[in-house]
Amino acid sequence: MDAALLREREAFKKRAIATPSVENRRKNKETGRSADAPSKKKPRSSPSSVDRAQSSSASRSKADPLGYKSLAGSSQYRFGILAKIVNYMKQRHVNGDTYPLSIDEILDETNQLDVGSKQRHWLVTEALVNNPKVVVDSDGKYYFKPAYNIKDRRSLHRLLDKHDQRGLGGILMEDVQESLPNVEKALKIMGDSVICVTRPIDKKKVLFYNDKGCQLVVDEEFQKLWRSVAVDGIDEAKIEEYLEKQGITSMQDQGLKKINPAQKRRKATSKKPRNFKRHNEHMGDILQDYYEAS
Repeated sequence: MDAALLREREAFKKRAIATPSVENRRKNKETGRSADAPSKKKPRSSPSSVDRAQSSSASRSKADPLGYKSLAGSSQYRFGILAKIVNYMKQRHVNGDTYPLSIDEILDETNQLDVGSKQRHWLVTEALVNNPKVVVDSDGKYYFKPAYNIKDRRSLHRLLDKHDQRGLGGILMEDVQESLPNVEKALKIMGDSVICVTRPIDKKKVLFYNDKGCQLVVDEEFQKLWRSVAVDGIDEAKIEEYLEKQGITSMQDQGLKKINPAQKRRKATSKKPRNFKRHNEHMGDILQDYYEAS
């Protein structure tokens, strides 16, 4: 081993021995005694009202981690924002404001400028794009999409006439209200050309086109006779049976007869005779038949 390294090793040992090291014990701050001495237990104090409120709020947050107020990015919170936007777009369309709005203008009008970046990104990329009541134009702005493209009372008249000619029935009043601004004023101008009927199932109003060319003048005597006959609680089969006894035959709805398509006859294929392979033909003059007919 090198002599210089040995000398450095001996010098390091001497310096280490000359440096004193003292182990300090931890003292208790309150009594000044050592840590080994037993400490007195403090009496438990009754919890205050502030501690109780903190503990109750902590327990609520643990019990409901996905609550509406505790978690702002939940699906309920998101769809609440979307519903508010769609209702506002519908209301402004009914009021006659049909020009498109940007996402910043929509959030400003609905007082939702505090929406986070995640919810804003969800509205722009998924919610408003895929919503059937909202349309996005080429400039990235949004406007409401009504059930029918109606701009004035003339277009409403044409739509009702088209439904009547095609046998599609009437149109719901609520669909017309969200499609045509100031629909009540348009219906007053149209007068008796439109009939409004209240549906008994759900009490919804339905608009029908009143085609005056199909109206027939019926004598009052026939009307009185028709109204005098009470058929409440009578089955159609009983009505038909009664009419047959009186010598009146009812018209039967035969419906459209289904015509079966003519089946194509298959051409008779001629069976070709099959050629079977014969064996032992060269021994025909040698073999004998021993079969005896019974």
